[in-house]
Amino acid sequence: MSTKMQDQMFGMLPMLRHEPTEMRIRVGAGELEIADTTRAILVWEPRRIVPSYAVPVADLHGELAASTLPPETAPDRILDPGVPFVAHTSPGEAVDVLVGDTRFAGAGFRPEDPELEEYVVLDFWAFDRWLGEDERLLAHARDPYHRVDVRQSSRTVRLELDGVVVAESSRPVLVFETSLPTRYYLPRDDVLVELTPTDRRTACAYKGQASYFSVAGYTDLAWTYAEPLDGATPLAGLIAFLDDKLEVFIDGRRRERPHSPAAELFRERFGTKQSDAPN
Repeated sequence: MSTKMQDQMFGMLPMLRHEPTEMRIRVGAGELEIADTTRAILVWEPRRIVPSYAVPVADLHGELAASTLPPETAPDRILDPGVPFVAHTSPGEAVDVLVGDTRFAGAGFRPEDPELEEYVVLDFWAFDRWLGEDERLLAHARDPYHRVDVRQSSRTVRLELDGVVVAESSRPVLVFETSLPTRYYLPRDDVLVELTPTDRRTACAYKGQASYFSVAGYTDLAWTYAEPLDGATPLAGLIAFLDDKLEVFIDGRRRERPHSPAAELFRERFGTKQSDAPN
């Protein structure tokens, strides 16, 4: 019987996983150089859906010491990037990274695993500069098995909120992203309601920095990428809506509300409600 690839990949979530990369990875904080390596490994702790970079201890420009941070318990669910790095789900030792006179508390983790014994996993957000070769990395390590396809379309997309049409366009840009529902990005001229900017900002490793808008009393219902990353440049200035909260019509036909594969598979395999899985 054929196996759905997505089911197979989510079936590995309970495991500690890793994947070597030949990309040169450099890490810094202010004027400090933290690491420079061509021997990095991507590491997924159990239940983590995005990887972290691990670097050989020999390529670290500093020392490691037992962590001064108290351990944090990971929630009993799939762990999205919002779950702190210090919430570890694999046996191992949390460590502080010491570079010069600066101590980065809890910024490292030594998994108790023979394949990774020479490595330390680093907290992406503990350091302010990550380079893959000579290009800046944003938000978190990129997953080599995660794909984002941005496609121009001539399908007509209509979005309704509480029975009111908020946007309609026959020139949308569709984003097909691994394990996530299709998102519809529309020209601002095709948005029929007022967009009120909010203070929220988020970062996507594949698309860039997003800013948000409130619509008709719904906070942070829409967003835009003013300067998207390479590979997502057609999204520049377009507006996307959290269409989980709207009615979406494609060429006049109502689309069923999307369900997160992560949430559905987690419930199926582990019997736990996953109300805030990534979607």
